[in-house]
Formats: sequence, structure tokens, C-alpha cells
Amino acid sequence: MNKMKQNLPIYLLILLLALPQMSFAQDTINSANTGWILTSTALVLFMTLPGLALFYGGLVRNKNILSVLMQCFAIACMVSILWMIFVYGLAFGDGGSMNKLVGMGMIFMSGIGLDSTSGDLPETVFFMFQMTFAIITPALIVGGFAERMKFSAVLWFSAIWLVVVYAPVTHWVWGGGWLSDMGFLDFAGGAVVHINAGIAAIVAAMVLGNRKGFPTTAMPPHNLPMVVTGASMLWVGWFGFNAGSALAADANAGMAMTVTHLSAAAGSLAWMACEWIKHGKPSVLGIVTGMVAGLGTITPASGFVGPIGGLCIGLIAGVVCYFATQYIKRGLKIDDSLDVFPVHGVGGILGTMLTAVFAAESMGGLGLDGSIGSQLVTQAIGVVATIAWCGIATFIILKLVDAMVGLRVTEEEETEGLDLVLHDERGYNF
Repeated sequence: MNKMKQNLPIYLLILLLALPQMSFAQDTINSANTGWILTSTALVLFMTLPGLALFYGGLVRNKNILSVLMQCFAIACMVSILWMIFVYGLAFGDGGSMNKLVGMGMIFMSGIGLDSTSGDLPETVFFMFQMTFAIITPALIVGGFAERMKFSAVLWFSAIWLVVVYAPVTHWVWGGGWLSDMGFLDFAGGAVVHINAGIAAIVAAMVLGNRKGFPTTAMPPHNLPMVVTGASMLWVGWFGFNAGSALAADANAGMAMTVTHLSAAAGSLAWMACEWIKHGKPSVLGIVTGMVAGLGTITPASGFVGPIGGLCIGLIAGVVCYFATQYIKRGLKIDDSLDVFPVHGVGGILGTMLTAVFAAESMGGLGLDGSIGSQLVTQAIGVVATIAWCGIATFIILKLVDAMVGLRVTEEEETEGLDLVLHDERGYNF
């Protein structure tokens, strides 16, 4: 005991010397935040595989179900590899003199190791989390050209689009680009994911042309239980999408999750009510589509608004996206097969603009740096820039791919179904 007392000053000195290092390690990597973002990463991938795949798969005719599942699965694999090779660097790297437009570096994840950090997260975790966003965005576009595009064309289009459209817009908004400098608000992907996907989908639908028989021939979903199953997975996975974008296990993530859930519920009921009033009966397809509209519309606002904002945005989304869907299909007669533009595109635009309104403290939000009016101008600039860049680039990419491998299957192949024609398999053996 006496010896221990004698050495006590030495022990205290060692402890004092160790404290800065212990504090530095704790400050650099936050275990709670890391655990939450790891979980969110799995949830967002769950949205694509199996969530979106089953949702889209059930919506098409039974002769094309495997083609949709194949497209979603193959896009997930291909985007993952491209993200690792160089696309992550384009989105989040330091672009030097070009940094306002696009990033550079980190080819084959160079410079990213066990000791690399992004904020208080391991950079590998941030890398993976953002990869899942890059996966689901081109997968969403599949719904615009479902049942008629060649599989080879899908792969070429998705790869080029990821590099030319998705990566630059991501850098503008989240990678330190010019929209970020302007104060553009997009918490979890209103412009980066939903406007991008919606615009690309409707451009693709117009370039490819309508499916054979549209709009005179009915093309109902072949498996509504599968649609509801996939939609339910999307709802659960979306918590990783929005609450995970807080990049921390904190109150902001909790509020983002809360408003996401409220908006989904409100969007479902609003769409159901519109359909009930207009057609006399509420449909299962309608209530789940309203849920997706509510989720997509709250996405850009989810980290900036309060519960009232989440409720209002969901209600507005359900009504506006419902009528947008009717107008696109029946008014303009554009065959956006699975309603990607009226749900994700219109919802993304709506949510991005409404962020400026409901983020204000007077509306129960977290507050704005300026007035609602000035923020609306900033949001409008971001929306227009995203639409213009995505629309023009998507059109050019489609024409390029058409020249390379051809975009569309023949009428005979479309009639037979893409499952047999492109994959030599059937989804069902009856």
C-alpha cells in the first residue's frame, strides 16, 4: 500500500498524458453516430433491394416482372463498383478550381483507410451511406421506361447518367458546390434524388415512346400484394434515408424520422380521399402511391421542419401528386409507366419549394438564415438548375445509348414480354 502511495504521482502523470489521446480518439469517431449511420445504410439499401424491386415488380405485367427485378439488382451492383472506382470522388472530392461544379480524386478509394474520417464518422461509413443514395436514384428511373427498354441500354444509360447527372448535382448540393454556397436546402435528396429521377424518367418515357397499346389498353398491376409489400419496405427504409441524413444519432434525426412518418401517413390518406371522391372507391394502389408521394415530398424538408410541417407537406403531396398523375397519363398521354415523374419529380419539386415555407420558425420549423421569400428564390434556382441539367443531359445520354446499342425492344418482343426475350426465364410457371 505504501509503495502504491509512493508511485501515485507517477500514475497520475501517466493518466494526464493519456487523456488528450483518449479524448482525441473519442472526438474523432463517435460510436453512437457510427452505429446509427451503419443501420441507416442498411435501411436505404433495403429500400432498393428488396423494397423498390418488389414495388415496381408488382406494378408491371407478369411477363415483365423479372426484367424489373433484374434491372434493380444489376443497377445496385454496377453503381456500387462505379462509386468505388471514381464516382464518389466526383460527388464528394475536392475539385480544386472546379470545386463549385464537380469533385475529383479518391480513385479506387485512394486515401480512404481505417483512420480516415468524415466529420465524426469513419469515411468508409459515409462512403457506404452515400453509395446507397447513388444506387436508388437510377433504380427509380426504371419506372419511367419499364416494359420496353433493352437491358443493355438500361445498363449503359444508368452508368453514364450516374457520372454525368447524379454525381455533379450531388456535389452542387452536398459536396461543397455552388448550390451549397447559396444556402440551398435539401436535407436528404429532394433535388439530388427525386427531381433528378423524376425528370430523367419522363424524358426517357418521351424519347422511347409509349408502350404498345397505351393508353387505350388497360395495363393494371399484376400483383398488388407484392406492390404493398414493397411499398411497406420503402416506408421502413425511408427512415434511414431521411433520419440517417442527419449523420448523427441526435434530436435532429429523431425529428426527421417523425416528420417523415407523419408525411407518409398524411400523403396516403390525402391520395385515398382524392380517389374516393373522384372514383367512388378507395384503392390499395392509391393509398400506397400516396405514401410514396408523401415520403418523396418530405425528403428535402425532413431535417428543417417540425411536425406541423410534416403533416401539411404530406397532405399537399397526396393531393398534388394525385392530380399530376392523372394529368400526365390522361391529359398529356405520356407513358411514364410507373408514375415516376408525377410522384417523385413533382413531389421533389414541391417538397424542395415548401422547405422554404415550413422551415421558418413561424411555421414550426428550425428557422431560416433569411426570409421565406429569399429562401424561396434560392430553392427555385436549385430546382430550375437541376431540371435543366438533368433534362438536357438525360436526352443526350439516351440518344447516345440509342446510337450505341439501341434503346427499345421490337414490338414483337414487347408483346412476348421482356422476361423471356431478354432473360430466357419466366417469373411464374403456371
